[in-house]
Amino acid sequence: MSEKRIEGVTGRALTKRFFSRSVHKVAPDLIGATLLVNGIGGIITEVEAYHHTEPAAHSYRGPTPRNMVMFGPAGYLYVYRSYGIHWCMNFVCEKEGSASAVLVRAIEPTHGIASMRRRRRVSDERNLCSGPGKVCEALSVSDKLNGHALDKSPIEIFARTRKPEIVTGVRIGITKAADLPWRYGLKDSRFLSKPFAA
Repeated sequence: MSEKRIEGVTGRALTKRFFSRSVHKVAPDLIGATLLVNGIGGIITEVEAYHHTEPAAHSYRGPTPRNMVMFGPAGYLYVYRSYGIHWCMNFVCEKEGSASAVLVRAIEPTHGIASMRRRRRVSDERNLCSGPGKVCEALSVSDKLNGHALDKSPIEIFARTRKPEIVTGVRIGITKAADLPWRYGLKDSRFLSKPFAA
């Protein structure tokens, strides 16, 4: 990790090495980290882990032109279109060929909120980034950033400075491997895509 000063951010900038670990370790470690794209973003409050060995992962059936980034080295962005409507952003993890990734589901807006409001055409901060498609729209992430390094401009991810309380649950919007508790969230956060079961 390297040093960089951003107003309101005290954590160190994450490098590819952070992501070159088990997706099940990276995912919870991202809760509380700060994600910025061109200086706009906030605190990651919710993510989901996907591993190539389970059928909900895009990589489960092997490499395709769409998911090829997942089969590369860790520390790169995988962007795909969901239901032909929304972009979704994922952080590729583990060793090359593993094809595992973390989906960013929600963030708490902290930087560039006015820009997010213009892009999303909503004013309620809780609704700006309360879902993977909303995150991408608010941060202006599209397939143009597919395959982009997570430690290179315009993407910046800063480590959390203290360990938060994390809750877990089943992933959302899938029918395969729907029982796996691979969704992680910031406990009691108001900035989630959906509440966690009590």
